[in-house]
Amino acid sequence: MADISPATEATAISLRGVHKHFGALRAVDGVDLDIRTGEILGLIGHNGAGKSTLFKLMLGLETPSAGAILIDGIPVRGRAFRAVRRGIGFLPESVVLYDNLDGLETLRFFARLKGAPLAQCAQLLEQVGLNHAGKRPVREYSKGMRQRLGFAQALLGKPRVLFLDEPTNGLDPEAIRDFYVVLRQLQAAGTTIVITSHILAELQGRVDRLAIMAAGKLLAVGSVQDLRERTALPLVIEADLDAADLATVAAALQELAPAPETTPTGLRWHCPRQHKMAALAALGAQNARVHDLRLLEPSLEDMFFGLSR
Repeated sequence: MADISPATEATAISLRGVHKHFGALRAVDGVDLDIRTGEILGLIGHNGAGKSTLFKLMLGLETPSAGAILIDGIPVRGRAFRAVRRGIGFLPESVVLYDNLDGLETLRFFARLKGAPLAQCAQLLEQVGLNHAGKRPVREYSKGMRQRLGFAQALLGKPRVLFLDEPTNGLDPEAIRDFYVVLRQLQAAGTTIVITSHILAELQGRVDRLAIMAAGKLLAVGSVQDLRERTALPLVIEADLDAADLATVAAALQELAPAPETTPTGLRWHCPRQHKMAALAALGAQNARVHDLRLLEPSLEDMFFGLSR
């Protein structure tokens, strides 16, 4: 499937005709995708859509049945990929840590495995908000604290490419906000980030592009606005009106949008996208009757279900 956004930037990860079959199951079924250097890409799909398998293929943990995957221009699974792998960070969906180690010891353990500087460990604990708990054993950590420690582990060695599988599991709203602040800092430094999440509202406005998967295939790739235009879902217009003006204002839009719904404060229309500006102009002509106006674009959840059905 061709990317609907122009690929002008350098490519960090390239997938061409990638398949992964487990017997009769086509977990990944002919994926073509370019992930740009320094972008945050959200990978979304139903359970069983193929997201986790695609992650494993890009990490070199699974071998594709067919197709090619390159990271920084180097084929995954080859000898040369060993050096590239040192520049990759990964946070799995289920973080498994050693309960008897404390937070700082945990990072030092993974740093030695990865060949990352030990001096970086204390800095990372502070970056993910665990500086106060660095000497506490991991068995005393809450789920959210374990998740943050797993994130710190993924950041060891200052990775050029970062794979994050459901990274905000167990995090409270403040921790989620701080997590995305760190992601933007990493992006500003040139890190390429691929992230999956079942919380679609969380990704909206926080990723540069989205890739939607279903049954092992890529259904669409693009920015939120690209996907809105592709799905052609109607937007919602809400107007606050006096009861005496409902019929008059509804008549002004009768040729542009389906019959409105009555709300406690006025009217709501599901307006076809191509009529948006004309509908707003018609409502503008009724400004003496309209007390307030709200324009609601389709959410990422709306677009996901519109594309994946």
